[in-house]
Amino acid sequence: MKPPPSGRRALLFVGITLLLDTIGFGLIMPVMPALLVDVTGQTLDRAAVHGGWLAFSYALVQFFCAPILGGLSDRFGRRPVLLFAVGMLGIDYIVMALAPSLLFLFIGRILAGMAGASFTPAYAYVADVSPPEKRAQNFGLIAAMFGVGFIAGPAIGGLIGSLGPRAPFAAAAALSLANFAYGVFVLPESLPQDKRRPFEWRRANPLGTLLQMRKRPAVLGLLAALFLWMVGHQVMPATWSFYTKFRFSWPEGMIGASLAGAGIMMALSQALLVRPLVARFGERRTALLGIAVATTGYLGYGLATSGWMMFAWLGTWLLGALVMPTTQGLMSRRVEANAQGELQGAVASLFSLSAIIGPPMMSQLFGAFTRPGASSHVPGAAFFAAAVLSVAAFFIYWAATRPATDDPKQQVGDRGGTGPLVPAAGAT
Repeated sequence: MKPPPSGRRALLFVGITLLLDTIGFGLIMPVMPALLVDVTGQTLDRAAVHGGWLAFSYALVQFFCAPILGGLSDRFGRRPVLLFAVGMLGIDYIVMALAPSLLFLFIGRILAGMAGASFTPAYAYVADVSPPEKRAQNFGLIAAMFGVGFIAGPAIGGLIGSLGPRAPFAAAAALSLANFAYGVFVLPESLPQDKRRPFEWRRANPLGTLLQMRKRPAVLGLLAALFLWMVGHQVMPATWSFYTKFRFSWPEGMIGASLAGAGIMMALSQALLVRPLVARFGERRTALLGIAVATTGYLGYGLATSGWMMFAWLGTWLLGALVMPTTQGLMSRRVEANAQGELQGAVASLFSLSAIIGPPMMSQLFGAFTRPGASSHVPGAAFFAAAVLSVAAFFIYWAATRPATDDPKQQVGDRGGTGPLVPAAGAT
């Protein structure tokens, strides 16, 4: 069954929203060092430390606020919460564009973290307007927007940055506020009144949200596997640049090209491969295949002896990028309509927690095994750690989604989701 026209328009809006948000985020990446130097008057190495704390503050605030946004969207609907997130992001960019001091930059990042960008209500919205058998496909299409945004954003930001370090922030603000205005007039509500639930503070926090998921053991297991997967994935942004420069003396242009290549792989995968692979293998098997192939890629990066091998192993993301949308599809089918926001809040909190834990862990591993005088010289140690985390995620994922019967038609998420779901413990 195809979604109604309003559903298709809504999916288009959500896709454009996430595309513009990620383009806006990418716009500021090339000029953030120059802006920090300009605002603080300090050298680049000291500005880099402030940049790390800005990223930390954003992730920490988002960790606590994402479940609140999810709970509010289950109570008041997706539309007002999604518009709030988009509008708040625009205000954040204005604050940062005009920031006269480092304090204002932190205020801007905290505001953006409170809004949670648009991840939580956007994915709940997709779950509302997508029939169960189409959710993995639609999650994949929406996720592909992230890849496109991270490819286009830095390139555009580099060009606009020639006008000054604050110009990309102004451009990002304009994009977000234009998208907000568009949503005010176009975006319909996706959650009917009769499917909403009261807002409860005891559920609108990371611990409370996860406690609610205890009623659905398979979902809780999938969240645990997803968290390990996301922590492992942090090795890419945390150490890729340092590792390739250390091992292969790559210049910045080569590093940028390789990261763009990874983004292209992920975007193509999520836009083109989710539908046929889920139809052929089901969500469960597709996700497990993606984890296994990505694990091989991590090992390949860590063992690479030449720069071309790094590009060759990027091909593993054609399947590794399928893990998130297929897992989102599996989990959303096991959660009631009035708890989709709560589920997405849990996912967003775990992603933020992985962004708090993963980068320092991976960068410390890289530093410990490459510094002069290290007892063991293992430049690929962080990638090997990511592989170990992925293996653990694979087995937790496999156990959490095992069929409760030998009948293959009962397998959770297999054959494109046509088989009946195994009831979750405690679910009504």
